[in-house]
Amino acid sequence: MIHNQDRSGWFGASDTARIMGNWNTQTFARWWGEKLGMFSNDFKTPAMMAGTAYEHRILDAIGIRQRDRQIRRWILRLRVNLDGETPDMVHEVKTYSAEHFRVSTAYWMQCQVEMYASGKKCRIVAYQLTDEDYKNYFNPIDENRLSYWPIEYNSDWVEGEYLPRLRYLARCLKRRETPDGEVFRKNNCCSKIDADG
Repeated sequence: MIHNQDRSGWFGASDTARIMGNWNTQTFARWWGEKLGMFSNDFKTPAMMAGTAYEHRILDAIGIRQRDRQIRRWILRLRVNLDGETPDMVHEVKTYSAEHFRVSTAYWMQCQVEMYASGKKCRIVAYQLTDEDYKNYFNPIDENRLSYWPIEYNSDWVEGEYLPRLRYLARCLKRRETPDGEVFRKNNCCSKIDADG
C-alpha cells in the first residue's frame, strides 16, 4: 500500500508500461509532467480504492507479514514499492472483478522490475472481488477466490530493453528535459547513456 502519493522525481515498477510504451502521446506527456512535479494525479476509481482497501487483508489471509518495503535505486531514479514479501519472494497483490484473471503485459513488466530491484522471485496474488466487496471493504477474504501466478524473471528483457530506457529517462528527468524517442533510438547503444549524464 503506497502511503506517499507524490510520484514526482521517481519511476515506480507500476510505471514500467509507460516507460516501455510510446513517448509521443498526450498520455505520456501528462505522465512526464507528473514526474517533473508540474502537477499531480489524484485520479481514483472504485476498483483502485477497493484494491487498496483489500491489499493488506489479502496478505494477512495468506500469511505474509513483511509488507510495504520500498527499494530505491538513486541513479536510476527507481523507487519500487513491494506489496508483501517473504525471504525469497515478492507477493504482488492484484484485485479484479472479471470472470477470470489474466496476467497483463503491464503486470508482467511490473513484476520484472520488482524482481530486478529486490533480487527475489515474484508471484502475483490475484483476488476476485464481488459486487458486495465493493460495497463493504470489510468482507472476509474468501480463499476460493485467490489464485497465484508465478512470474519468471527475464534478464534479457530487463537488461536489454527496460534498463536502457530507464537510464535515458532518468537522465532526462535529472536535466528536466522532454524525452525524445528519436534521440533514444539513434543512441541505441543505450547502455552508454549514463543516468548521471
